[in-house]
Amino acid sequence: MAHNFDSRRSVFISLYMVLTGYAVLVGIPVISTAWVTKAGFSQAEAGALAAADLGGFSLGAILCAIIINRIDRRHLVIGAALLAAWMNTSCVFVTDHNWVLMLRLITGIASGVYTAVAVASLGAHSNPSRAYSWVLFAFAVSQAFELSLLPELSMNGIYTLFACSYALSIPFSWWVVPRAVDTNPRQLPTPRARQTPAYIPWLVLTAILFAYINIGAYWTYIELASLDSNASPDRVGHVLVLASVFSILGCLVAAWINDRFGLTRPLTLALLAQALTALVLVKSIDDTTFTVSVLGFNFLWMLSDILQLTVIAKIDPTGRYAALVPGAQGIGQIIGPMAAAALLASQADYRGVFVLCALAAAIAALFYAMIALGLRQSPRHHTNAPL
Repeated sequence: MAHNFDSRRSVFISLYMVLTGYAVLVGIPVISTAWVTKAGFSQAEAGALAAADLGGFSLGAILCAIIINRIDRRHLVIGAALLAAWMNTSCVFVTDHNWVLMLRLITGIASGVYTAVAVASLGAHSNPSRAYSWVLFAFAVSQAFELSLLPELSMNGIYTLFACSYALSIPFSWWVVPRAVDTNPRQLPTPRARQTPAYIPWLVLTAILFAYINIGAYWTYIELASLDSNASPDRVGHVLVLASVFSILGCLVAAWINDRFGLTRPLTLALLAQALTALVLVKSIDDTTFTVSVLGFNFLWMLSDILQLTVIAKIDPTGRYAALVPGAQGIGQIIGPMAAAALLASQADYRGVFVLCALAAAIAALFYAMIALGLRQSPRHHTNAPL
């Protein structure tokens, strides 16, 4: 008999919740541009709003990790969905930057709780690697839809779409498994858990944080940077949609790599390559460099995300660290856009932003190199482990 977390209903609602929760991250280039061109905020103010939204997401995920085993998860989902829908709706009626900043922070917190429940549920699946692959494949497909739809909407239309997305999940919240099941064999100590040094999951979470500093800064400002360059606006829109195809390819290649080459070494190389996709834009941004950078970035983003989530799943089969992954991502998403906004506010141009992205990706790669070395030298780690 399948475990509750393996049921189709649990997997389906978790997938929907992850896609809804990450919708702001997926659409942040278009949303940031809309804040500037449709809502009248400055580029620095748009960066602050992105940081508040994505930073609140991190705070919500950390809060959820603390309370998830104490409260019925269905109650968490209903409360978070109602709050996120309310805050998004409130943004329709508010134009002052400070008020919008506060509303986006609260929205992010609600979204973080909502998403962390879904990620934890998928982490408790009997095959978490497969579950996370489904998530990121769906994520890549939804990216194409969202980046095509959002530019056609007004700012209020974007807020309304997000509010409805959260509200739609409330009638199906009973599909969420209410609590972790103590009898789940995946929650018992395993040879893998005993063989892996305890500090390794925290190194992985730190690496994810730096990877998302890169993603947060790059994805927040890539479209705004293109508008301030020699790149064709029509080409930019087409490339952002086409990037979703490369995201899907990244998912497929990640599965192939995992089966043949392990995880940490490919992750190190993928993140170094992602640093190069940011550095391509430092010299100039034109149709060619923009296309190469965005397509390469998205391909490597999905590839590295699947590998990173699989590392967490293999190190900790209980899934207790999975709820902290959105938190690590969100903290990176606080730092990335805020650091980029600070650079722009100090009269730096977009070249400084993309240097920041490259440095963050390179630091994440360094962490995975350290993890690989630590696992190899640890007497508790099995030498044939697929990491």
